[in-house]
Amino acid sequence: MSKPTLRHLAMVARDPEKLATFYSEVFDMEVFHRDPDGSCFLSDGYLTLALIAHRLDGDVPVGMNHFGFQVDDTDVMAERLQAAGADAPAERHTNRPFAEYRAMDPEGNWFDLSAHGYGGPPSPTS
Repeated sequence: MSKPTLRHLAMVARDPEKLATFYSEVFDMEVFHRDPDGSCFLSDGYLTLALIAHRLDGDVPVGMNHFGFQVDDTDVMAERLQAAGADAPAERHTNRPFAEYRAMDPEGNWFDLSAHGYGGPPSPTS
């Protein structure tokens, strides 16, 4: 099994389109997906960055929301997490074609697990 790789970061943003423009212009990232709610998804060719639209009626704060690992086998990682005392990852029920599972570290930080990747351009190692 290859080493899991950090391939995804997600931030909640008040103005995802404005931030997408910023990251596109300053860091040459490419927008590869937009959700109907205004969320924008960018990539630098290796890492994806999700700019999730903040909802004024929601309780999720602006800023870092979660990160994601690409893994060879989500079942193996679920076993490793549980062996380390973490809860089993939960299947993500979403229409976004990115991560299959959501899990939590011992401090309560959310992270995703995906065997098929996070979208965007293919990684340079593919």
